[in-house]
Amino acid sequence: MSLIQFTLFFFIIFLHNSKTVTSSTSFIAPITRDPSTELYTITISFKTPLQSTNLLLDLGAKFTWIDCTPDSYTSTTHRYIPCGTNLCASLTSLACSNCFRPTGPGCHNNSCALFPENPVIKNTVLAQALIDYFALNVTDGQNPGQLGVVPDFVASCSDNSLLRGLPDGVSGLAGLGRSNYSLPAQVSSVYASPNIFALCLPGVSSASSGSAFFNTGGPYYFFPGIDLSSHLVYTPLILNPIGFTIITYYGQPSDEYFINVTSININGKPLEFNPSLLTIDDDGFGGTRLSTVTPYTTLETSIYNAFIQAFVNESAALNLTVTDAVSPFEVCYAASDVYSTPLGPAFPVIDLVMHSEDVFWRISGANTMVSVAREDEDGGDVWCLGFVDGGEKPRTSVVIGGHQMEDNLLQFDLVSMRLGFSSSVLVHDTNCASFNFTDDPGV
Repeated sequence: MSLIQFTLFFFIIFLHNSKTVTSSTSFIAPITRDPSTELYTITISFKTPLQSTNLLLDLGAKFTWIDCTPDSYTSTTHRYIPCGTNLCASLTSLACSNCFRPTGPGCHNNSCALFPENPVIKNTVLAQALIDYFALNVTDGQNPGQLGVVPDFVASCSDNSLLRGLPDGVSGLAGLGRSNYSLPAQVSSVYASPNIFALCLPGVSSASSGSAFFNTGGPYYFFPGIDLSSHLVYTPLILNPIGFTIITYYGQPSDEYFINVTSININGKPLEFNPSLLTIDDDGFGGTRLSTVTPYTTLETSIYNAFIQAFVNESAALNLTVTDAVSPFEVCYAASDVYSTPLGPAFPVIDLVMHSEDVFWRISGANTMVSVAREDEDGGDVWCLGFVDGGEKPRTSVVIGGHQMEDNLLQFDLVSMRLGFSSSVLVHDTNCASFNFTDDPGV
């Protein structure tokens, strides 16, 4: 069979097994939690032939990147982006790249270059941008359907050194930030659909996948037939005018998602700290952002100290006594002293109060505490408060981490510039790992 015949044969099979995507098409992808790194992986299809690809889920990243080393990246449809083109300029490219190896993915002359970043090890490399085929399962909000192809998807290459510190089996990073070349923005732009996506991260005890929805404001059905979009409360998304990346892009706002937390309550009692820490100053410092690459919520030191003291006091009223701490946590309790509820272990309730006193994100036991198995024989298992000290002068005063987002539905509406949040979906007798992926027909 000639190369032309093979290409034509593959293209016919490709069209037969892929759904025609329209402006009303919604997409879904599974999210898994890696217990060793406490990070999240999203599974998409990429390249030609389409290949199932695991990427680190990074809510605040500008663009998607993937390992393009010759033994890792094989595709018949990849294209490079020449320097000096409008597309290259729109990517805010800071360099033009040549390559002295045989031509292939990530190796062309006069190629538009980017700086993909690893948020875990805080590293970057100079790598070439590329265009290739990308696909997600379509969905009606209840079940996954066939793969819907998103053509001309723009990403960055990287080398495998940028995979250090990431979950095993990951080939790169899925950027979901506010830029025009994030994953959700490209899906929205190509099909002229609203840029709305939602995440439901699986809980620490879940063996099944959570869900990422794209191009849809709902419905989002989870077992036993609960549409979680009907349980969302909304607060504005706040723009941080100063972006913080390893490579500085002057004049560029942050691609991360900030919200207007105005106070933090424990059992209904507000913490006492300098409220200006919750606002973003002219240099981009302060405020509250969400991060899927930060395992546990971090608090500026003065907020953290007030938080810890109030939590310990409220826990004492429940006859709970602090025991020896387990790093990185400072406040732990013997598991044998704590009783369970449908929302996790019984501990004081934490509320992140938003722009109005009646708009708050409630954090209950399953998202507040972390179960830790003691290594010593006599210590016994403990529940530790899953918040950590972020330092005295952090870039962001409050960083809401992945553990606090698990089993919560979060909708990012870039049309209305608002965040929809459900608080714990456990209160509705469901969880983020209960979407029906079993009807996936595959490619």
